[in-house]
Amino acid sequence: MLLCRRSVLLGALLLLSACSDDEPAEQLRWLDARAALSALEQGELSSATLVSYYLDTIDRDNRQGHALAAIIDVNADALARAQVLDAERAAGNIRSALHGLPVVLKANIATADDMPTSAGALALQGHLTDRDAPLVAQLREAGAIILAKANLSEWANFRGENSISGWSALGGQTRNPHLLTHTPCGSSAGSAVAVAADMTLLAVGTETDGSIMCPAAINGIVGIKPTRGSVSGEGIIPIASAQDIAGPMARHVFDAALLLDAMLTPEARSRFARPLTYSVDQTPDLQKVVLVRAYDEREPAFAPVFDQLSAMFESRGVDVVQLTEWQPPREMGAAEFEVLIYEFRRDLEQWLQDYGVAEDVNSFAGLVAFNNARGEEALGPFGQEYLEQAAAVDLDADRASYQAALASSRQLAEAMLNEFLQAEGADAIILPSYSKAWPIDPDSGDGFGFGTSGPAAIAGYPSVTVPATFTGNLPLGISVVGLPWSEPTLLSLAAELERELDAWQAPQFVIAAP
Repeated sequence: MLLCRRSVLLGALLLLSACSDDEPAEQLRWLDARAALSALEQGELSSATLVSYYLDTIDRDNRQGHALAAIIDVNADALARAQVLDAERAAGNIRSALHGLPVVLKANIATADDMPTSAGALALQGHLTDRDAPLVAQLREAGAIILAKANLSEWANFRGENSISGWSALGGQTRNPHLLTHTPCGSSAGSAVAVAADMTLLAVGTETDGSIMCPAAINGIVGIKPTRGSVSGEGIIPIASAQDIAGPMARHVFDAALLLDAMLTPEARSRFARPLTYSVDQTPDLQKVVLVRAYDEREPAFAPVFDQLSAMFESRGVDVVQLTEWQPPREMGAAEFEVLIYEFRRDLEQWLQDYGVAEDVNSFAGLVAFNNARGEEALGPFGQEYLEQAAAVDLDADRASYQAALASSRQLAEAMLNEFLQAEGADAIILPSYSKAWPIDPDSGDGFGFGTSGPAAIAGYPSVTVPATFTGNLPLGISVVGLPWSEPTLLSLAAELERELDAWQAPQFVIAAP
């Protein structure tokens, strides 16, 4: 049956509308998870219809139409799987709240199917793995439909200097659906754009430092970077296990929480009394929040947002601390980079060998040689300095220096956050996520303005970004950061901010800046 309802007001209400057999796509556009679940439960929508809609959208706008290049591979079994799950639902066998909903995975996550796990690299073109990453196995068990794999910044944006976010040798250049000449940020570019452009309901990204938070914010959607260790990293092509983690991306906070519930390890799930979706509908119980105002002048559109939030919190009796300075220590970034290069060498080579990559490219020496031999076809518009630096790491000789850098980076990041989250007892820190999107420039690489993901990424603390406002037609997001395992509080707060700011907008696919 076709969906005869679409959601409004962030999915909290369902608006009845006339519907006919010749206009299913209009009824499914910008659907949210609440409406999808309600329609599935009431028999007004099938998973097969939902999957068909998203496959059609991918076919229309991925390589043609708006040419977003958000998807690398489509799951040929997605529709058949949807039909199986529809039959299970009809028989009363509902696996979880995620049952029958489509999910796009970043192309660095291993799947035991016909979709390659490649990280976008030419060296891994066509590489199939014989087993699912644990988080994928959990999603399948929960009844999610793996719809496709998303393009990304090649090797999760850790291949070379002057890189271009959203570009990979296999996927090409992902484009921001709000302004097609501008960056989608990365490395989870395709995951973010697939959600923002209505190619999927839900997506999974991965983050080492900013790779969920930046593309989510810059494409105007919700992204969650969970507490370190709360989602299994096994099977994900790594940069560094000290910081790598997968997280959900969606158009609304409830939708992202729904996906995160299914991604958590059993140990992580046991830390929370209820599913995280429960928290989204609760009024946050807050005593103190920190508002970071250090970027008001650099991105003026943030200033009225934080004025509005300050007034809202104060009206509710919440103690508000306003910070006009927020600058991570320079030595934190230097120590972080040393950790990433060392663990990249250690962790990536292990993955390449464990997941059966061809012998000539299952080491850094092999990857560097392959790229040199294939030249521009493999490397595109920038180099492979990080691969070369990792190839030169001596895991034994450099271990002591790496361990010191790991301890130092975490200590500095935790100290910066704990000054407020522990010493002052703040429930959360609220700050701009990233500056606005910049033009895609193959000659100069990324033109980052600023980003604030570093301390939470290094410390392993959870963070959530939600749409906050626009500058012109480009979205801006704000992040909430809390102590480890504070996801219920953060999601409740993020949902409150989502309702207060009401900033989500469907992209307009503008071809050029006005």
